[in-house]
Amino acid sequence: GGVGMLELDKGKGWRIIVMEDRGMEPMDIVGKAKEDASLPKATMTKIIKEMLPPDVRVARDAQDLLIECCVEFINLVSSESNEVCNKEERRTIAPEHVLKALGVLGFGEYIEEVYAAYEQHKLETMQDSLKGAKWSNRAEMTEEEALAEQQRMFAEARARMNGGAIQSKEPEADQSLES
Repeated sequence: GGVGMLELDKGKGWRIIVMEDRGMEPMDIVGKAKEDASLPKATMTKIIKEMLPPDVRVARDAQDLLIECCVEFINLVSSESNEVCNKEERRTIAPEHVLKALGVLGFGEYIEEVYAAYEQHKLETMQDSLKGAKWSNRAEMTEEEALAEQQRMFAEARARMNGGAIQSKEPEADQSLES
């Protein structure tokens, strides 16, 4: 048997390298066996299929190896992020620690995309909290106001289903945040 490793070869894409197994149990950063750390297999399989052309099939062993490589990558970045965090004498790993860790590990080409994903996450989180605030204010409505609001929402939904949208009488608080 052998131990598989996924490597990014600049300009050529990903390649799988199989190394001789030395009989050692692979360990993750906290000293537990690799089997203790995993990613959802169905989700990972879906991502793998989405990343490849439709006419390409991936053997189950190759999918398992890719998933193992993803787990190893996460462990590697987590471990380095923890070291960066400790050097800054912080107790909680922040997104900035992860970005620095990517640079230290030689994954600098990912920093811009990871930062963009982080900014998108912050925006979505802010929108969700605004929506939550909007709903919590509705709890203070009278029963008549709530019924009128429900009827207005049903009318809007019917109009959307029938192909025409009606304009809301009052502007929504979070419309300016939507793109």
